[in-house]
Amino acid sequence: MDHKRMFCTIAALAVACMGFTAALRADETCNSPYMSRLIKGQEDYVYVWTLGVQGLGDGSDKLVTVDVNPKSKSYGKVIYSVSTGGRAEAHHMGFTDDRRHIWAGGLSENRIWVFDIATDPANPKLVRTITDLGDKSGFLGPHTYYALPGRMLVQALSNTRDKGGATGMVLYNNQGKQLDSYAMPAEGGGYGYDLAVNPKKNVMLTSSFTGYANYMRPLGELINDGEAMKNFGSTMVLWDVKAIKPTKVLTVPGAPLEIRWSLNANDNWAITATALTSKLWLVKQDAKGAWIAKEVGTIGDPSKIPLPVDISITRDGKGLWVNTFMDGKTRYFDLSNPEAPKQTYEKVTGKQVNMISQSWDGKRVYITSSLLANWDKGGADNEQFLRGFAWDGKELAQKFEVDFTKEKLGRAHHMKLGSEVLRSSAAGG
Repeated sequence: MDHKRMFCTIAALAVACMGFTAALRADETCNSPYMSRLIKGQEDYVYVWTLGVQGLGDGSDKLVTVDVNPKSKSYGKVIYSVSTGGRAEAHHMGFTDDRRHIWAGGLSENRIWVFDIATDPANPKLVRTITDLGDKSGFLGPHTYYALPGRMLVQALSNTRDKGGATGMVLYNNQGKQLDSYAMPAEGGGYGYDLAVNPKKNVMLTSSFTGYANYMRPLGELINDGEAMKNFGSTMVLWDVKAIKPTKVLTVPGAPLEIRWSLNANDNWAITATALTSKLWLVKQDAKGAWIAKEVGTIGDPSKIPLPVDISITRDGKGLWVNTFMDGKTRYFDLSNPEAPKQTYEKVTGKQVNMISQSWDGKRVYITSSLLANWDKGGADNEQFLRGFAWDGKELAQKFEVDFTKEKLGRAHHMKLGSEVLRSSAAGG
């Protein structure tokens, strides 16, 4: 099947898939809409992708399983970990469309690790290492892993030529064979970061950050380098999903990071937060059908550089969680009117906070602490944790904490939810 036919099929399948996920009212809210296997109810595990720390345990990056089922005797405890055998600035990960595997990578190298989570969900197994991303594409630092039917689209942050911000995306099949690569548009510097698809509109949206030469530097040193601070993304790109071709470059100053499309079937908009300017931006169609980007809100006090990092949208598209790294706050915004988000709640949830994931029913929220090895705070502020919270619509109530430093497991970064209901049968799942 050629790529055009394949993506026509993808677009058709996605509509049904999105309706399926909404009907189940299960799973976490930030997964690809193409996933076919979902958690129906209470998740059993949180998988945490951790950055290895030299001298701490074996010093390697790890996939760590934490038991999060309140009925379990090991609730809130680490029950398993699997090591990669090295350090590569572990960062993000993503499920394949059949949810049998997690793909995870690091920002300092071009390796991608593939873990089997279907055979034994509590005890993931490293089954494959992909090493050809840089050799075949010229891109460096795989970041986002986005499931397509039978495929995985990987967004990189940098390149092997000068380790700058010009980058692109790489398409693999689920078996790890590289199929194609796509350069980001040169307009705006060619930066990349996250990607997300709206199948109803046949559009994909990508965001932009910075390259290896910046994100691998100590944060204090970087901030004081005026020239280096100019090398951050200021655009988002619209793509035709079927063809994987850019159709429009949108100006979004300040390094737009995570992208979240509204999951409401009647909505056709996405939201993002800009790391350097602390703004919320809406990407939508105007009255004439043209896609536009507009600033719609402010996160904290931009003069104090709270540094918005991860966001998580509610399943009804009416609420948004925002984590800000520097002040350690978790904020909730009412998105009833996405043109004018209104903050209704905030809480200090750590001395530094990064990723946030919520259950599909919105009753449970999970937060991790690490941003980048050279950007994390020092001393007593260098907290490395997974914290689980209950949310009743009014207050975040902490239910457990895993101290990753104490457990000698490294720096806690990205999360994905797992469940025993997704265990494969001996015949193949």
